[in-house]
Amino acid sequence: MDNRRWFSELCFCILTANSSAELGIKIQNEIGDGFLTLSYEELKEKLKELGHRFYSKRAEFIVNSRKYGDKIKDIITSMHPFEAREWLVRNVKGIGYKEASHFLRNVGYFDFAILDRHVLRILREYGIVELLRTLTRNRYLEIERKLREIAKELGMSVGELDLYLWYMKTGKILK
Repeated sequence: MDNRRWFSELCFCILTANSSAELGIKIQNEIGDGFLTLSYEELKEKLKELGHRFYSKRAEFIVNSRKYGDKIKDIITSMHPFEAREWLVRNVKGIGYKEASHFLRNVGYFDFAILDRHVLRILREYGIVELLRTLTRNRYLEIERKLREIAKELGMSVGELDLYLWYMKTGKILK
């Protein structure tokens, strides 16, 4: 994938925060290169029309991230994957650890866990984590470390394990 496609994946991940992957896919398919070309107002209206709950904020995040649109792949591939995730969290508004991990997974890195509500729910059900109100950086990394240990015991990557857990809860594989 080229820089433009990587940027589209970044926008997809911005859209899925506090929303659904299905809606993110629908919007990504509908907007296409509009992530790079639509004005803030046009993008905001398109997100609203397509049913995104946080259309203003997401349009703002996407427009602000355009400065990386033609070089995001180059930036990310120039770093160690863990450094790249930290860079995404620090530099792209609207991207936290879950979204950065999701983005990196979608562009081919399987070293990270996407700790969404489905995966966290299954981990609670199996007594691996307790009920969480918020997921701080340290807590995210701690849970990811636990998943990485389990994945190693199972002979798979943490990305494969969390995808399997997500599938167990949702019955779906989307990307």
